[in-house]
Amino acid sequence: MTNHCNNMNKSLAGIGLVLISTIGLFSCQSAKKDTPANMPVPVSLYKVQMAPATYYDLYPGTVTALSQVDLRAEVGGYITGIFFKEGEHIHNGQKLYEIDKSKYEATYSQAEANLQVALANEQKAQKDAERYQFLSKQDDVAKQTLDPALTDLQNAKSQVASAKADKVKALTDLRYSVIIAPFDGTIGLSQVKLGTLVTQGSTLLNTISTNDPTAVDFVISEKEVSRFVMLDKQKDIPADSLFTILMSNNSYYPFPGKLSVIDRAVDPQTGTIKIRLVFPNKDGLLRAGMSCTVRVHSQEGANQLLIPSKAITEQMGEYFAYVIDSQKAHQQKVMLGATIGPNVIIKSGLKEGVQIAVDGVQKLHDGSDITTSAKPAGPQGAAH
Repeated sequence: MTNHCNNMNKSLAGIGLVLISTIGLFSCQSAKKDTPANMPVPVSLYKVQMAPATYYDLYPGTVTALSQVDLRAEVGGYITGIFFKEGEHIHNGQKLYEIDKSKYEATYSQAEANLQVALANEQKAQKDAERYQFLSKQDDVAKQTLDPALTDLQNAKSQVASAKADKVKALTDLRYSVIIAPFDGTIGLSQVKLGTLVTQGSTLLNTISTNDPTAVDFVISEKEVSRFVMLDKQKDIPADSLFTILMSNNSYYPFPGKLSVIDRAVDPQTGTIKIRLVFPNKDGLLRAGMSCTVRVHSQEGANQLLIPSKAITEQMGEYFAYVIDSQKAHQQKVMLGATIGPNVIIKSGLKEGVQIAVDGVQKLHDGSDITTSAKPAGPQGAAH
């Protein structure tokens, strides 16, 4: 029994030695793994400096005709004539459509005849009234005869006025049977064909819009209103340096635009206001309804604090850079401006001349030791 207990004690002692050895080995390995975390992080440095910063604020825009009108029939009837080619440039007063005129010509002729009858009746009533007035002065006619004559004259004059109004209406309807262009512009696809029955005031015939010059509309935040008001007042700014557009195929429109209108009020639902630019469009490259990107040149000054974008880290929606001082990295909160190519403008948080970490920032934390064994960060292009 004693020997059995001794053997058990020896076994337990052996197991204890194995456990101690294992724990010691694990501790050594952990110590080896922790060692690199305490080593300086290799980074490249960048000296914060002022640099020329040419950039544009971008806004989604829509091409809009300065003048556009839907052509609708003012009288009803069948289309008997179409006098243009779809999509062509038309001129003010040009004949475009004709509606069957026979009914309106007949109505006008009837109105003209009714007017002649009314004029004849008026003339007869005028003569009768004048004769009875003369006889009344001679006491040769009773007042009961004169009064009806004067009443007949007044009725005859009213009938003439009514006949004239009917003639004017008939002439207007006759003229409306021919639809003409209200201004110079481009006409679209016809919505009716020869023989189509059109209804007064409701049938859409076509749409005409101006195309040179043309407008581009976009919206801005109410916070930017004061900026655009100032741009509108600064008439000495060269036009080609302020408003340009990027087409949907990523090509630049070759002509600059001018600020035309700042809308009268901010939309309370969206907090935005509409801006209208005007562009020359001699070649017809801009068409109403097209989408584009409006580029508004920044007027904030030639030089800005500019650093590489890769030096910035983001945490919970805030942005930070690592300022290097005495071989240690110190996290510094910054406010960003516009992004210009590989660089970003710093609005606040950094001063000119300080050094910041660029490459290797993902391994840094506040207070990290650093080494500059990595290659220095090269200069970045500032203009975009």
